[in-house]
Amino acid sequence: MAVTPYDSWLDSRCAPYLERMRSEANDLILEKAGTAPSINHGPKKLWWKHEHPETFSKISRFVQPGGYAAARLCGLRGDESFIDRTYLHFSGFSDTAHGRWDSELCALFDMPMEKLPNIVESTAIVGTVSKEASKACGLREGIPVAAGCGDTVASFLSSGAVEEGMCVDVAGTASVFACTQKRFVPDHTSGILGCCASVVPNLWYSYAYINGGGMNPEWFVKKFGGAEGSLRFKDIEAEISTMEDSQTFPLFVPHMAGRVMPGRPDLRGAFVGMNWDHGKPELFRAILESVALEYGLYKDAATALQPDLRIKEVRVTGGGERSLLWNTMKSGVLQTPVVRIKQNQGAPMGIAMVAAVAVGLYGGFPEIASDWITTGEKITCEPSRYPFFAKRLEAYRGLLDSMEHFTTRFPFSV
Repeated sequence: MAVTPYDSWLDSRCAPYLERMRSEANDLILEKAGTAPSINHGPKKLWWKHEHPETFSKISRFVQPGGYAAARLCGLRGDESFIDRTYLHFSGFSDTAHGRWDSELCALFDMPMEKLPNIVESTAIVGTVSKEASKACGLREGIPVAAGCGDTVASFLSSGAVEEGMCVDVAGTASVFACTQKRFVPDHTSGILGCCASVVPNLWYSYAYINGGGMNPEWFVKKFGGAEGSLRFKDIEAEISTMEDSQTFPLFVPHMAGRVMPGRPDLRGAFVGMNWDHGKPELFRAILESVALEYGLYKDAATALQPDLRIKEVRVTGGGERSLLWNTMKSGVLQTPVVRIKQNQGAPMGIAMVAAVAVGLYGGFPEIASDWITTGEKITCEPSRYPFFAKRLEAYRGLLDSMEHFTTRFPFSV
């Protein structure tokens, strides 16, 4: 049974422990786990340990929601709890490259290793549907249950990111950008990227994301759209599409809940460069462009780490993939085609692919990706616009640096 309520990614109360992990072992965590400390599993575990010691003492294993659901389906004991390799980079306590918990990191923060679950492959069969679970949910008793993977990695898989050089844009509640590669490469240069395991053996993803980045357009329409239905995405995007490129457009910082990668929990959203000629279309445009510009930082970081990495295209999934304007902006900043997936079902489809491989219906992920995934429209930005977006990216990079200096002195989260 669950000992705690769900600890949301948007809950930043663990920020003091993020600062502790960063100050005491930032480089070591990055080197071993693959991702620098942020509002993720490591600081959250420490928050429960130090802020709620009685609850912490009752915890047998820290698990992800999918692992908890599987445990309930299979009737697993606490010591049979598991986590698959695609989550390890968030843990703060793992040797991700070798798929194991790291005793040095656990000792450094006095984290009992016995509270960490068993590490398994995504295709591992962790049990079967129990008689009790069958009665409760209707699934047939004895059906095998695979470990599965993280939702974002499942979205990568359902987009066909099963070979080096394929990038993915998960345009959902979070705005996630990832590059597929053959090496585990921690980002010691920029500190922006995390490195996580793919479900495909010997493949990795360098990735970063905006926490709640996909919520920002909806937030703007809800808060500033006037009477219900008076401001529609398609109408305002149509108006924006008629605008000539201009460096006088305002910029937007999309980190409304703090910057995650690198971890800057005090940073908040902002519009910058506004004048009296700007209205709702210009502000909405800035919100969309901010995600594209953030992705530009991620791509630059990835290619700086691996100069030999050749990016082929960006596959887009999630609700944001429907926006031609947004995809064109991303193509302009990244100078790479953005490709839609026909009948893409996102993470649920990715998990179904894991299940199919786990029970032997397919011999591997490249095979099932070739069979299940069909690419659709390829969206490209006119190369003549590349210099415009390059200058916008330069300005955005400088804006983030300035905002980080400002919020260090005047933190909005206090």
